[in-house]
Amino acid sequence: MDIKQLKFLIALDETRHFGQAAARCHITQPTLSMRLRQLEDELGLELVHRGQRFEGFSAEGERILAWARSLMAAHDGLYAEAAACRGQLVGTLRLGVVPLAGFDPMRLVQFFAEQHAGLHFQLFALSSEEILERLGRNQLDLGLSYLDRLNPEHFDSLELAETRMGLLYDRRHFQFTRPALRWESLIDLPLGLLSAGMHFRQSIDHSFRSRGLTPNPRMETDAVHQLLQAVSAGLCCAIMPLNSGLAEFTEHLALTPIEDAHTLAPLGLIMRRSAPRSALAEACFAEAHKLLPAAAD
Repeated sequence: MDIKQLKFLIALDETRHFGQAAARCHITQPTLSMRLRQLEDELGLELVHRGQRFEGFSAEGERILAWARSLMAAHDGLYAEAAACRGQLVGTLRLGVVPLAGFDPMRLVQFFAEQHAGLHFQLFALSSEEILERLGRNQLDLGLSYLDRLNPEHFDSLELAETRMGLLYDRRHFQFTRPALRWESLIDLPLGLLSAGMHFRQSIDHSFRSRGLTPNPRMETDAVHQLLQAVSAGLCCAIMPLNSGLAEFTEHLALTPIEDAHTLAPLGLIMRRSAPRSALAEACFAEAHKLLPAAAD
């Protein structure tokens, strides 16, 4: 077994296509298939269901795939650690971000990129639970997530101020003259909201219920970009976090604060406490102290 076989296995999982996985790994498709069969022979397991095309992983393959990802994370962490010992910070920082975080993650990425020109970035939109799970399994380096379910024995965190909310709308379709809106004034608007069960939506529902109000959203989705598209089309207005950078996507969007509107839990930057912990995570988490307190004021 060698590290390339694990890379091939992960590439197949990410592309779900033999040809695309081979192209991503810069090898031919027959070579990819041969190396994966060699891995199966060594492990004595069928990992991949094959037909005319890729048909998924076996149950055993899914378990081996999880180990492959952990080993690749350790492999990448080893090289990042070696670079850190030489006074360099290189590699790929894996950052998980909850949808509609009340802090623009691009500010964080830009800050890290300015400090370390050799860094690359992978961003994943995940729920709070998924971020904690992937941090615990060393599949993420840092998480930008809510802190209400955080176990301080297993994770370090840098808390931000509470996430405040506003109403995002397109000036071509809606006009609001008040400097701040009340929850009661939103109930008759066509609203676009994240899907029920998502953390940001739970905070919105709580704010309505605590005032005896029941919203009737015109659209619900689990994708932020679809909310932005619907707002720009004039289909709805959307309740969004302030200071998230979303209102800056086009000149037509505006974000008006809502009175007494904030999420149920504060947002924070999270890092796992247990080893092995990547040098990238430790360095960027330490440097975030320079940026995040100012952002929270």
